[in-house]
Amino acid sequence: MAERSNPVADKRLFYNVYVCRNCNTKMRISSQKVLRNNKVRCRNCGSSALRPKHKELRKLKV
Repeated sequence: MAERSNPVADKRLFYNVYVCRNCNTKMRISSQKVLRNNKVRCRNCGSSALRPKHKELRKLKV
């Protein structure tokens, strides 16, 4: 698996970025708010089921 070489870009793309498990909306939220009693909800669907954005590179389907 290839590694990303730019740490500035990694921070911009992945630091405190969470994805809604229901509607796949990306949100930039501090991890403290997400971890404490599900205080944060999705702005589109209202769900509190959030996951961190995946950091590994995906292979393109050809």
